[in-house]
Amino acid sequence: MAPSVAFPHDFAFDPAYGYDAPEALLGIPAPPAPDGFDAFWQDRCARARAVDTRPVLGPVEEERDGVRIHGVTYTSVGGVRLGGWLALPAEGPVRYGFVVGHGYGGRQEPGRDLPAPLPGAAVILPCVRGMGERGRVDGIPDLAAEHVLHGIGSRDTYVIGDCAADLWCAASALTALVPELAEAGLPGGPRLGYLGESFGGGLGALALPWDDRFGAAQLTVPTFGNHPLRLTLPCAGSGEAVRAHHREHPEVTDVLGYFDAATAATRLTLPTLVAAALFDPSVPPPGQFAVHNALAGERELQVLTAGHFAYRGMVAEAAELDANRTRFFGERLRAV
Repeated sequence: MAPSVAFPHDFAFDPAYGYDAPEALLGIPAPPAPDGFDAFWQDRCARARAVDTRPVLGPVEEERDGVRIHGVTYTSVGGVRLGGWLALPAEGPVRYGFVVGHGYGGRQEPGRDLPAPLPGAAVILPCVRGMGERGRVDGIPDLAAEHVLHGIGSRDTYVIGDCAADLWCAASALTALVPELAEAGLPGGPRLGYLGESFGGGLGALALPWDDRFGAAQLTVPTFGNHPLRLTLPCAGSGEAVRAHHREHPEVTDVLGYFDAATAATRLTLPTLVAAALFDPSVPPPGQFAVHNALAGERELQVLTAGHFAYRGMVAEAAELDANRTRFFGERLRAV
């Protein structure tokens, strides 16, 4: 477990938020669920699962790490057409399937999200609506500080709910394109893995409790955990835009209650590996740990020295997380 940290920095606030040891963060709870929380998310998931995603696999754009990387497009809720990438084994059959979420700002290429944790995996790397060139949607801003406020006036219009649906539809596209994964979620069928970092980690916590196609998850420095606490903590990430909006519109607290990743984690029974940081200027660590602490199922924790911040030893910690991820999914996902 990483020790307590104190880095030189130029932020006007303490990115450790006064927590000087991991033990102090392990007691941070999740807020209670608002009325109708489960029904709200169950309905959203059911509607997303009913979408005909009509995925189209493009030509190979890159080959590396034992996979061929194709462009891919698919339809999500509201008829929105989104893009991303699909990596398939260069040799041999598909044995596993993964959906990989991205951080705020989207992804412009598969980058370090490949290779997959396990060999022989088919991996879809979607760009959720508004994020990145392949997720561009008219009317949805692509800047994190604006995107995080889009539609925030109502739980039914808030873009974060639709972004979670984009992940469910990405899973549908993956299982439609890869015959070996077609029975994901059915009795005796395979289960998918999910990986998400920062924004993708928070979305994963919101989306996964309601989708039985998944069998295990890994969330790295997940955002959106414990909104009531986050609203009191200055940061350099999208949460600061939410704090500023809340000062002018305090009623937004009611909407945020439906999009709290820690609250959703109390419903998340999948085995989940969480990598949470002690020092993070963009995603306050108390919210990250709140997601871990609330998990309803089997959980593992790797404490990182810092997140969204360069530090000595980060390469070694990333390698340790990669090894833990491979072991974790290898022990919990059954090969096709």
